[in-house]
Amino acid sequence: QVQLQESGPGLVKPSQALSLTCTVSGASITTGFYYYSWIRQPPGKGLEWMGGINYSGQLYYSPSLKSRTSISRDTSKNQFTLQLNSVTPEDAGVYYCTRDRRLRRVPTAIDEYDIWGQGTQVTVSS
Repeated sequence: QVQLQESGPGLVKPSQALSLTCTVSGASITTGFYYYSWIRQPPGKGLEWMGGINYSGQLYYSPSLKSRTSISRDTSKNQFTLQLNSVTPEDAGVYYCTRDRRLRRVPTAIDEYDIWGQGTQVTVSS
């Protein structure tokens, strides 16, 4: 059974960088022709696709966040990471990592993805 688990600090100060890790268990992130994405949901708002990485390491970014976002992976740990720079209170919300056979850039519900993590709450506050 494939599982995804987000981890990272729940509280980040404004102007600092947010770093989250998604640990994948039950399958290698380098096989299977899958896309691994980061999705977030601000309070009271819909889902926003932030970016992703595929099984071969190709990167994809949301144009609106590209200047502040970096996604990478550690194949030895079977993890992929998100770094979001210069955070503001508008970056607060629940952050999810997902896996899917398609690069779903406009999600309306998290269960549109084949597999998703439980989500991690991020607060931006000094």
